[in-house]
Amino acid sequence: MAFTIAIDGPAAAGKGTVGRRLAAHFGFAHLDTGLLYRATGRRTLDGTDAVEAARSLQPHDLEARDLRTPEVGQAASRVAAIPEVREALIDFQRAFAARSGGAVLDGRDIGTVICPDADVKLYVTATDDVRAARRLTELVSTGHDITYGEVLDDLRQRDARDSARSAAPLIPANDAVLLDTSTLTIEQAVAAAIAEVMRVQQA
Repeated sequence: MAFTIAIDGPAAAGKGTVGRRLAAHFGFAHLDTGLLYRATGRRTLDGTDAVEAARSLQPHDLEARDLRTPEVGQAASRVAAIPEVREALIDFQRAFAARSGGAVLDGRDIGTVICPDADVKLYVTATDDVRAARRLTELVSTGHDITYGEVLDDLRQRDARDSARSAAPLIPANDAVLLDTSTLTIEQAVAAAIAEVMRVQQA
């Protein structure tokens, strides 16, 4: 039986971590949909047309080691604003969401566009400062030479672009449960998410 959990939110708010932990806890499949856009954006940096990159995306493209760099993140945000790119990736995401055994998808338009009928919708967010500090730690740990100010500026540029785009802007679904992780540990955020899923399952 299909059970879909949709998780949306801005970069470095914790939605990927929450999504992975939820999937592991309930035995569901997990898809970080941002990787689809990062992989598409990465291919455009090599000169490939954005729409063609999305339409010809292959599973191995999602395994590239440099998908988490700021440069690829900006490219992902740019291609995500192109309606034809989003359209090319919708079917893949919806098919994943409908799989039997349950699925968790995290991204920026899961509860609003990809899975508007998801059983559970979460909008995971945090303050700009907290998100920038988290992302800086992540980037520095993987060898990137970057400053806090640069990371903060990068996040704010992406937020502005993602929220202002005409195609599937980053906004909470009307029926999404807000999960602000600014002052929560990973364990606390995951526990709150698990509690919400269990509430729905037991309703």
